Amino acid sequence: MRKERLIVPLLVLLLVAWLAGQAISSHFFEREMARALNDLEARGEVIVARSEVEQGWWSSTGRIHLAPLLGDVWQLELTYRARHGVLNTHLNGEAMLRHGPDAVQLFGDLLASSPPLWQASYHTLTGTLEGGLRLSPLRIIQQDRELVLDGGRLHFSGEQGDWRLRAHLDAWRLTDGVTSLAIGPSTLNSHYAYTEDAHAFNQEDRLQIESMAWRQPELSLDASNLRVTNRTALDEQELRMQLDIDLGEVQTANQVLLTGELTLELSRLNGDALRASMLRLRELAASGHHQLDRREFLAQLEPHMLQVLQDSPRLDLLNLQLDSPMMGLSARIDGSLFFDGRRLDELRLVGVDDPAMQARWRRRLDGDFTWYDLPTVAALWLGLPLDTRTLEIDVGRGQVRVNSRPLPQLWR
Repeated sequence: MRKERLIVPLLVLLLVAWLAGQAISSHFFEREMARALNDLEARGEVIVARSEVEQGWWSSTGRIHLAPLLGDVWQLELTYRARHGVLNTHLNGEAMLRHGPDAVQLFGDLLASSPPLWQASYHTLTGTLEGGLRLSPLRIIQQDRELVLDGGRLHFSGEQGDWRLRAHLDAWRLTDGVTSLAIGPSTLNSHYAYTEDAHAFNQEDRLQIESMAWRQPELSLDASNLRVTNRTALDEQELRMQLDIDLGEVQTANQVLLTGELTLELSRLNGDALRASMLRLRELAASGHHQLDRREFLAQLEPHMLQVLQDSPRLDLLNLQLDSPMMGLSARIDGSLFFDGRRLDELRLVGVDDPAMQARWRRRLDGDFTWYDLPTVAALWLGLPLDTRTLEIDVGRGQVRVNSRPLPQLWR
């Protein structure tokens, strides 16, 4: 009898604990979902909304709407159904892509295929989410144009403040009459780490394209192992961006036409002014002011965007190396370009099409670049002595000089 008396309270306790675990799991999932979507919108690139949300202890459903901050080029809608467990929540749904002001569905209207399915798992104790989707092969034909995609897959994982994305796109081909472009397979790896409300963040994107082929009657180009890396960091002081490009190897007529590398860095973009600009941009988008024409829209943003330049941004060409064994030419260049951020009240974005205003912007530019081992043909083109081996490019108040001479007219 004593054991039976203990079993009933124990079962009741286990039942209460299980129900509490279900409620906590549902609450944590909803909290993390809201925080993740708020942080995504705080980045300032997309508008995020949810609709048809129904939250329960055992399951939750809803729709997530993503759209660019300005314009109506595309809209992405993710439906989800979440099945809550004590330790994990499993999600699945559809990814529906629309485009244009009429919100035409890509899958179903333009393509005779159903939207891709996605699934994920949220781990309650660690707060991590992991999931992905797969793209089926598709084919689009418009008159003489044809686009063929062999498929692909996407995987994402992470937690609040730290997310990773890996996308693999199988080969795709675009044909327009006798001209064609084939690219892939391609792989994108992205890592995004940020503080609350994206006040500061670091993002690194690495794209690798295994092959690329361009075909037309007069020209055939084949490229392999193209790599592009982009690093962006926003801290309390500045936004800094660095771009690395490795061209791999470009061939034509069974010869190496071009190889090369490029490294650029843009820095000293004022962080507080950039955050203020993005906040104002979101306010305009939310109020419907994105229907203003270009001039009126720039007038609204101009004060904030000009202040982004107050710390005198600089562009560093850290490395440019190009080699063409086929043509016997090479280039190795480095240098920096600076923008004078003083007296910004003299500048305008609204009237930037005016030649006088363009001249004001150009006069803010100073810098210098060096081209090492200058090819003879380049010296001839620039009107320099044929034995010139180093080219010094100086930019002073927007005026360009090469080896202390005014830049000659290169095109007539």
